[in-house]
Amino acid sequence: MTGPLALLVTRSDDNASVRAVGALLEARGVRPVRLDTDLYPERVALSSRLMPAGAVSRRLRVADGVVDLNDVAVVWYRRFLAGGGLPQGLGDLRPPSVEEARRTTYGAIAALGADAFDGVPQLDPLAAVRRCDHKELQLRRAQALGLRVPDTLITNDADEARAFVLELRARGRQTITKMQSSFAVWRGGEEHVVFTSVVDDDALSDLAGLRYCPMQFQELLPKRVELRATVVGDNVFCAAIDSQRDDKTKLDWRKDGVGLLHDWVPYALPADVEKALVQLVHSFGLGYAAADFVVTADDELVFLEVNAGGEWYWLDAHCQKAPGLPIADAIAAWLARAATIGVPHLTARP
Repeated sequence: MTGPLALLVTRSDDNASVRAVGALLEARGVRPVRLDTDLYPERVALSSRLMPAGAVSRRLRVADGVVDLNDVAVVWYRRFLAGGGLPQGLGDLRPPSVEEARRTTYGAIAALGADAFDGVPQLDPLAAVRRCDHKELQLRRAQALGLRVPDTLITNDADEARAFVLELRARGRQTITKMQSSFAVWRGGEEHVVFTSVVDDDALSDLAGLRYCPMQFQELLPKRVELRATVVGDNVFCAAIDSQRDDKTKLDWRKDGVGLLHDWVPYALPADVEKALVQLVHSFGLGYAAADFVVTADDELVFLEVNAGGEWYWLDAHCQKAPGLPIADAIAAWLARAATIGVPHLTARP
């Protein structure tokens, strides 16, 4: 197959979204090349040579053969786990080997990016993805753009947390707590995820753990439904879930995400909210992101957070009104356009 080349940065255990976008790219005349970062450095090889005269040679060796990375016209940064497949048997050599693998892969992707002199468009640049990790900055920008956000405290100070909870109680409101990251602990080979939880009297009397790990505290919002709004370029695809029908999912729908898989329905965001969300995503220099909202019992829209690499494929594959939300097609269209005629550069705010 001829045509521009798209590098799909992912990991070998990723879901079917990568194959779906790859097939849609091929239909548009773009050649997808998959880089499973978890197979690097054992089963994937990356080589970059910078020559004195300024020429650069970049090679990627995967199971299907060798790819000249200088031919890459666009990059889709989807998932990342460089060094993740290295054997535990390396002992004390494993952590530094993983770090070298991460830095090398990050460096290769960054060198291909639009911030380099000879760079190509990326969905999205790694620096922009990392900038979007800051939850406090997200909430501040969302407020500045006119979005309602929850009353929020981020702290490792037990006294501050206790005062916040008691203040909300005095106003007749409960407090929930949650992590800013995808916090999970592996014990005995089983993953234990920290979900959103209510700060009850027992939790309020035992806040000593904050000295080891800060947490985010927010007012508990009376929900009607929860929303996932996915931004691709200037397009927004939104769906709603009735998380309040089951006690298990009232606080956090992810507690039974599989059980709710087929119950999401398309939802139309108000035009002003949609516009503000696109502006928020673009303010981080991103072309893609997935945002979470709550619709309260009073039908008020409240912004919770936005994730640069947020998941979306279940909405494309399982949203009630077949064939679902066309997110894969929108991503492929963005990448194909970028590979052929380029895209406007998104300048992130500082």
